[in-house]
Amino acid sequence: MESFIIEGGHPLCGTITPQGAKNEALEVICATLLTAEPVRIANIPDILDVNNLIKLLTDIGVKVTRHTRNDYTFQADTLNLDYLQSDEFIQKCSSLRGSVLMIGPLLGRFGKATIAKPGGDKIGRRRLDTHFLGFKHLGATFVHDDQRNVYYIEGKPLKGCYMLLDEASITGTANVIMASVLAKGTTTIYNAACEPYIQQLCHMLNAMGANISGIASNLITIVGVDSLHGASHRILPDMIEVGSFIGMAAMIGEGILIKDVSLKNLGIIPDTFRRLGIRIREENDDLFVPKQSHYAIDSFIDGTIMTLADAPWPGLTPDLLSVLIVVATQARGTVLIHQKMFESRLFFVDKLIDMGAQIILCDPHRAVVVGHDRKIRLRAGRMTSPDIRAGIALLIAALSASGTSRIANIAQIDRGYEDIEKRLNELGAHITRVDD
Repeated sequence: MESFIIEGGHPLCGTITPQGAKNEALEVICATLLTAEPVRIANIPDILDVNNLIKLLTDIGVKVTRHTRNDYTFQADTLNLDYLQSDEFIQKCSSLRGSVLMIGPLLGRFGKATIAKPGGDKIGRRRLDTHFLGFKHLGATFVHDDQRNVYYIEGKPLKGCYMLLDEASITGTANVIMASVLAKGTTTIYNAACEPYIQQLCHMLNAMGANISGIASNLITIVGVDSLHGASHRILPDMIEVGSFIGMAAMIGEGILIKDVSLKNLGIIPDTFRRLGIRIREENDDLFVPKQSHYAIDSFIDGTIMTLADAPWPGLTPDLLSVLIVVATQARGTVLIHQKMFESRLFFVDKLIDMGAQIILCDPHRAVVVGHDRKIRLRAGRMTSPDIRAGIALLIAALSASGTSRIANIAQIDRGYEDIEKRLNELGAHITRVDD
């Protein structure tokens, strides 16, 4: 395992560009399984989760050509479907959450897939019921192997239908869309997730010959086609990384320009930081966050304490709540953070409390943050990253803290952030990667 050693208190200044979006990359890379023709994808982030998924596709026979660090072509013309039943494949799937997105395209194109319980962040229960119910609506059947604890799923041919998803699951929506594009007839998905990365997946599939309408809404209609062909696609910048950089700029920045953020796809993220008092200037498709000696949390119109809560798009993404908590620790005022979607994601605040933050963890879903107004700096400490987003939040806290901190288990951060210490050191941070 590796750790970060962070010497806090060094101001950050300069220009930084967000990487390609992790969540979109996992979706569109899996979508290449739907055709035998080559699909070229640009702006793929060079991060652990994505690289492991690419290796998994290579294992099942996908031809992968790396043109540059972030530009790949995938061709799934000769797949080893027998490998999908192997213990090795099942073990790899169980350690990679993104592998669940292979189920839809494999089922849609080949009529069968194997489901192992996927890995990922330790942030509570993340069920697959929405995926299962969507596949069942299309006519798939499931057989559970108790000994191996896997599901075998078959559905040939899949038949289009109307379905109302039990929740607006992002990966569930992506999986059902990918399974439906080659199904017979018309599929209508109501209560579909409609975030920008789902929109991007739909645009790429349409470029490959699919017939998808209702893009950007929660009612998606898919008219099945006989086959898909090759295409080219470019991944959006990662909105979570953009939000992370806004948080860093607010706490420890002396003027940071965040380039090429795809502002129209950020939704309410900039305004959410503005509610914490952060000044953000929009310059074409860039964001500039100036140095701020103080920033004050807004209150609601009736004077009550500000509450920030996650919600499905176009609401606030839960992936940024960890960063918002850290930013609030140095604001003037009080805010209630309500994490509705994952029951264990706020437990990392114990680390911030150890660093001197004034946070009351009300229950697994709610935390009250009383800001220091920069009168008391956070203290350096020894921490362990429990998941990707808590990891980056702890890194931001350590950058602003007094003294030298150590963050262990940074493989969690590497899963979602490309060369993070190198890019932040270029802005003036002092971060060293060491072996434990």
